[in-house]
Amino acid sequence: MGPAARLAALLAVLAFRAGDPAEVAARGDTFSALTSVARALAPERRLLGLLRRYLRGEEARLRDLTRFYHKVLSLHEDSATPVSNPLLAFTLIKRLQSDWKNVVHSLEASENIRALKDGYERVEQDLPAFEDLEGAARALMRLQDVYMLNVKGLARGVFQRVTGSAVTDLYSPRRLFSLTGDDCFQVGKVAYDMGDYYHAIPWLEEAVSLFRGSYGEWKTEDEASLEDALDHLAFAYFQAGNVLCALNLSREFLLYSPDNKRVARNVLKYEKLLAESPNQAVAETVMQRPNVPHLQTRDTYEGLCQTLGSQPTHYRIPSLYCSYETSSSPYLLLQPVRKEVIHLEPYVVLYHDFVSDAEAQTIRGLAEPWLQRSVVASGEKQLPVEYRISKSAWLKDTVDPVLVTLDHRIAALTGLDVQPPYAEYLQVVNYGIGGHYEPHFDHATSPSSPLYRMNSGNRVATFMIYLSSVEAGGATAFIYGNFSVPVVKNAALFWWNLHRSGEGDGDTLHAACPVLVGDKWVANKWIHEYGQEFRRPCSSRPED
Repeated sequence: MGPAARLAALLAVLAFRAGDPAEVAARGDTFSALTSVARALAPERRLLGLLRRYLRGEEARLRDLTRFYHKVLSLHEDSATPVSNPLLAFTLIKRLQSDWKNVVHSLEASENIRALKDGYERVEQDLPAFEDLEGAARALMRLQDVYMLNVKGLARGVFQRVTGSAVTDLYSPRRLFSLTGDDCFQVGKVAYDMGDYYHAIPWLEEAVSLFRGSYGEWKTEDEASLEDALDHLAFAYFQAGNVLCALNLSREFLLYSPDNKRVARNVLKYEKLLAESPNQAVAETVMQRPNVPHLQTRDTYEGLCQTLGSQPTHYRIPSLYCSYETSSSPYLLLQPVRKEVIHLEPYVVLYHDFVSDAEAQTIRGLAEPWLQRSVVASGEKQLPVEYRISKSAWLKDTVDPVLVTLDHRIAALTGLDVQPPYAEYLQVVNYGIGGHYEPHFDHATSPSSPLYRMNSGNRVATFMIYLSSVEAGGATAFIYGNFSVPVVKNAALFWWNLHRSGEGDGDTLHAACPVLVGDKWVANKWIHEYGQEFRRPCSSRPED
């Protein structure tokens, strides 16, 4: 098997499935790509149609019941209606023996609700799974952490970063969309079920506050209640070491549900604990945010994301410049590309307007039916992980002439051979709710990496194209370079992953910051070492 065949076989294993493209996206992965979330609007529109038909049926049924009610009521209100009239006496007996039975035992209501349930069951297979609800809730917590968002503000539909007394608006939506008490409860419960009380408490506190404000109102769609929120929040505070808060919340719970023996026992338990350790009543509880992936560069990474794009300004560093790039290529002489040198070590360049709107739309359209949950290398396996939330697809250049043109343009700019097996097929990525990719290298750092199965060496360079714009977030952060590049629609980022010696460049550690608002699409072209020997000659000097 030749190198090209090996590359094709490997990428087929990593990226393609046989069968209908519609079957590619698995249930439970809806949250991991915004295009999948958008597709969920279609089944909800079908559900709205079912509900509209149900409401019309119920309205007709209630109109008929109202007619019957007023008909009988009018007979009772008319004092001149004697039962001595045999016709009226007959209708009274008939109503009590027959009419009321038909009204009470009418099947019309059950037929209406049965039709609604049957319709829901037909749509159910197209709906997001519970794993999607969990993933979407974790995404809100991620955005809360990375951008230091205020939970109370989020619940009101406001994206604000609160640091001490300073409040910064990160995004101002055209229309405010607030969360309900049940919405906040569900987010808090996801954290609660993971034992993550750092995140559970503020979301459950907001749920309690909203439920208190609407207590007594009944909403069909709500799963939780004030009692549920108080119960979970009390135990979360207890687990976090704040026994006094747990006690007060449990006492409040008993005001609404005095017969709950479990919570009554908890009250006695908390009172005993406070009696034995009075200091707990005044002790400040400091909760530490969990660092689940044990990310050592988390503070730097999040700081760069919070800048929402912070590449150095050229007037401060004269060696950073802008120019029209031809790379001495005849292909670019008539249409040079606008080049912006973003950073020198690592060397990172931004090519503006590298693709047109039409080209970007074509690439997104070609990839969309084949999108699958993005994976990362774990030893010799490829696994989906929480620190990379997106879907991706691989496109051969034979799929569409636009991809051939794209390869020619990349080759002309970089001077590198971008044809397989010396480069990978184009990977197209769509990020999900709060979609991100925490700090990572594009090049392989382990000899067991699947990249080496292609027998074309390591990834020497990355060419990443922004196929869309976003309203906020989503910047590319270079951790050790200490700069970030915002999403620039139709532009392309280029950097070298390896030194000329073949050693990995540690300064290329980078991350895709969580998308705060927007639909982020990128396309990656990874170019390998082999085939570039005379295009980028080797050097023994470490600094090259």
